[in-house]
Parts: sequence; structure tokens; C-alpha cells
Amino acid sequence: MRLKADITLFIISIIWGSAFVAQRIAGQVGSVYIFNGLRYLLAALVVLPFALRAGRVYSPTRQAASLTYMSREQYKWMSIAGFFLFLGSALQQAGMQYTTAGNAGFITSLYVVLIPILLFFFWGEKPHWMFIVAVILAMTGAFLLSTGGKFDKIQFGDLLEIIGALFWAFHVIILGKYASNFESMSFSAGQLVVCGLLNLGVGLVAEPMPVFDASMLFAIGYTAFLSLGLCYTLQVWAQRHTPPADAALILSLESVFAVLSGWLLLDETLIAIQIIGCVMIFAAVMLSQFKEWTSGTIDADHLVEGR
Repeated sequence: MRLKADITLFIISIIWGSAFVAQRIAGQVGSVYIFNGLRYLLAALVVLPFALRAGRVYSPTRQAASLTYMSREQYKWMSIAGFFLFLGSALQQAGMQYTTAGNAGFITSLYVVLIPILLFFFWGEKPHWMFIVAVILAMTGAFLLSTGGKFDKIQFGDLLEIIGALFWAFHVIILGKYASNFESMSFSAGQLVVCGLLNLGVGLVAEPMPVFDASMLFAIGYTAFLSLGLCYTLQVWAQRHTPPADAALILSLESVFAVLSGWLLLDETLIAIQIIGCVMIFAAVMLSQFKEWTSGTIDADHLVEGR
């Protein structure tokens, strides 16, 4: 069962990495908010049946879905989580208009390194010294990846991805500190709905309606049904049958598959110094979790947000 779970997580990391290609396709036609709105709302529909099923088990009376019994507190934290998910997803997708799928994948993974920094400044939790080293590695790697080692050139899209990573980190912290108090599937469906509605609302006001050709429909369908909907559900099952450290390590390969997918499907290339930057970012992500892996306490559910 553990081997099946590890293989499942490996497939999930491939799908999540390749989803950056689908987002890049949408970004090339200038769609940010409407694209995000549709895919997150469709993903919520995918998760909803599982939330309803979980609710029938989770509900004290076993007579109705958990959506009927959600407390005001759950609505509050679902809305907050959905808001930060909206900010992270909007900045990520906006950046995809100006940068490559590989850059977006690796820079987004910086949120793992940013989490202990935010915990220190906003929650007073002192980080381990390894996190300081990880931050230096990550920022150096992001600079090399974005600029190719040229001090006078920072890609605008990469800058948007870095800011987006900050909001992904806030989103993960909120999930880690507050979402565990509620039934997970209904919470997930709720935050997806909030994120989707916010994106769609902004898009209908500030963005021209994109052309829904075959490539756009593919991008929406792939990210909604596979990357967000199916993979989230499979992740919940897989992480019941494999150690958290295994899950964290396998799912962190998402950024690598983002680069490989961009190379194979979009002919995106990296020069040698950018590859060094990718390696440094990946090493920083690994190092930032080393202490938790060795102690066996890492919660991989909260490591892999940011689709």
C-alpha cells in the first residue's frame, strides 16, 4: 500500500508540475482572473461530492452534508484562506504572462522557505538556523534563475511570482493553524469557491473576455479537473498510507517537473547559470524541511499548496 501511495504522489507531482504549462498557455493569451475563476469554481464542483460524502460521516446526526453544519468560525477561516488563495493564484497567473513555466514552478516553491520567516515576524516563532541558510540559498537561486546572473535584469514575471509566493506562504500558514479544526473536504471546497468567485468577479470588471478556443478550454479543464480536483482527492488518500516525510519529498519534485514540462511542451530552455539557480532553490526547499523530516513531524498536507 505504501508503494502505491508513493507512486500516486509521484504522479500527482508530475500533474502539478505540468499544470504550469497549461497556465502558461492561458497566460500567453492574457487571461488571468477569468481563467482562474473558472478553473477554481470547476475544481470546487469536483471536490464538492467528496465534501458531501465526508459530511455525512462527519456530521453528528449523519443526516446531511457537512456544508449544512459548518459553523460561523469555519465560514470565516474558509473565506480568509480563499482570499489568500486568490491573491497567490492571481499573482502567479499574472506572472505567467511574462515568465516561463519552469521559472514559475521553481519560484513558487519559495513559499516553503518563506513560511518560517512569516511565522517569526507575525507569530513570534523563532526559526531554526537551517532556515536562515535556506533563505540565503533560495534568494540567490531566484536571482540567478530570473536574471541569468546579470545584475541589471530582473524579469517582471518572476517578480510577480516571488510576491505570489509570499501569499502562498500565508495561505499555507492559515491552513496549518486553523483549517485542521474543521472537516477538510468541506473546507477545501469552500476556499476554492471563495477564490474562484473573487477571481471571476475581478476578471469580469477588469479583464476582457478571453477567446475560449481549444487551447484555453484544455488549460481550464486540465488545471480544474486534474491539477486541482483529482489530485487533491488522491493526495488525501495517498498521505494516509505513506510517511509525511516521503510525501513531502516526492511532492516537492513538482518544481522539477514544471521545468521539464516547459522544455518538452513549450520549447523553454535554461542556460547553465539558471539551472544552477534552480538547483539552489530546490536545495533550499529541501533544507528548510530537513529538521521536520528528521524528527518525523512535518505535515505534508500543508507543504504542497499553490496549485
